[in-house]
Amino acid sequence: MGAPSPHDPGPIRRWHVDIDRLLNPFLPASVLPRLPHPVAHFLGYRSHPSHAGRIGNVLVIFWAAIGIFGSLAVIGAVGQQIPEFQARGVPVIIGSFGAAAVLDFYAIESPLAQPRNAILGQLVSAIVGVSVCKLFALGPDFERVRWLGGALACALATACMGFTNTVHPPAGATALMAVIDDDVARLGWFLIPPVLLGGVLMLAVALLVNNVQRRFPYYWWSPEEMGQQWKKEVTKQEMKRVPSTQDGGSVSGAAGSSGDLEAPPMVEFVDEERLVIVKGHVRIPRDMYLTFEEKLLLETLSQRIS
Repeated sequence: MGAPSPHDPGPIRRWHVDIDRLLNPFLPASVLPRLPHPVAHFLGYRSHPSHAGRIGNVLVIFWAAIGIFGSLAVIGAVGQQIPEFQARGVPVIIGSFGAAAVLDFYAIESPLAQPRNAILGQLVSAIVGVSVCKLFALGPDFERVRWLGGALACALATACMGFTNTVHPPAGATALMAVIDDDVARLGWFLIPPVLLGGVLMLAVALLVNNVQRRFPYYWWSPEEMGQQWKKEVTKQEMKRVPSTQDGGSVSGAAGSSGDLEAPPMVEFVDEERLVIVKGHVRIPRDMYLTFEEKLLLETLSQRIS
């Protein structure tokens, strides 16, 4: 075996961990197409691509301002009505929600603003932040090295969010505050309930405001197809129930009836070595990694094909 080339980057540069590749085949497919249209609309589902075009930044700024004000006001008002929050001295609004509101109402197309990231990112960061704070508090010089604990909490929270595909930048502030902010640090594990409640309330307001003239979310869990394993099982069961035809008749009607329930996915990952873009559909090689923005671009191109 020859000596490795000095220009060879080595395998470590090509390491890539994608938890969705493991989870998505076993997660159920979206039920949004089966919901009543008004409900599905305000949950971000669109049965047909919108041809209205993008709105100008004046309306984007207007709706963002309405959403930011409304969501933070709702979080503060609800928190004031919970006696347990008052008894434990929970801040009216945790500081990181200010940054989260800007992201969730202004940059709604960003993958960092989607529900999975907004909720789970905050949860992961709160757990990491409290854990690091309690670990550092065991030492005799906690106050003197508290800044170091905050830096470690933010770094570890980012790593955990990265490996779980739940990166949400404001959540990094949650992990940091869980260590260095006295009002937040003294809550301990009780930081998790107000963080989750605030995230859910902000998401509820975002679903209402962001779907008036825009679309939110673009996905709830992942932009990639889910439920492949379930679909395989359903297909196997359907094949067992469909009788074989002796006269060469077609059974496409029986097999196709289930397709009326849900349109085929806009972006499909397949075992092919070519990228195919047709009207309303994109086929991507399964081994090809794309960011959300790249998938969104391909989807947009497929919609523009006449």
